[in-house]
Amino acid sequence: MNSEVLQRSSRKQTQSIRRAGIAGARTVGINNYHEDPLYPRIVRAVDALLVHGIVVAPVDVLIEMDMLDKRCLEQWRCGLVTYLERVNHGNLTRLSRLLRILRCHAHDLNLVPSIAVYVRSGKGPRQHLRFTKTGERKLEDAWARHFVWPGNRPFHLPASRQATDLPVRPASPDQPKRDT
Repeated sequence: MNSEVLQRSSRKQTQSIRRAGIAGARTVGINNYHEDPLYPRIVRAVDALLVHGIVVAPVDVLIEMDMLDKRCLEQWRCGLVTYLERVNHGNLTRLSRLLRILRCHAHDLNLVPSIAVYVRSGKGPRQHLRFTKTGERKLEDAWARHFVWPGNRPFHLPASRQATDLPVRPASPDQPKRDT
């Protein structure tokens, strides 16, 4: 009987440790987000968006990184897809990490966060669009948060990053490799 109790308590401890992020999964925060493997791709996507405009939206970053198809985004905006997570190319853990890294990087660039409202386009009543299956308020706000360049002049990349600019999208097998 005592061994049964010990096994249950050790299982519960292991589960609580895993949930806390101590064993295995790293949590991304303000101190270590530069070390994440997604960070370079996010930086290139944000830089590409800021070259053409002054607003960075998580949806646009996903399109730049080829984690979301433009056609699927339009279907979601028309209300044909119930929530955006359904058509993303990636798991939910990776998407949550991407949102945290994007927010930290936007903070470093002094971009101002702004919540946008996404409503269904087309005919019929204007319905709010959902990003997540659960509809959790914090996640929905993270998806709807845009980052705006506050300056009067266009955004310019730092000189150190302009020389080492790499493509955002990974090269497909049928494309020739670029000489660097």
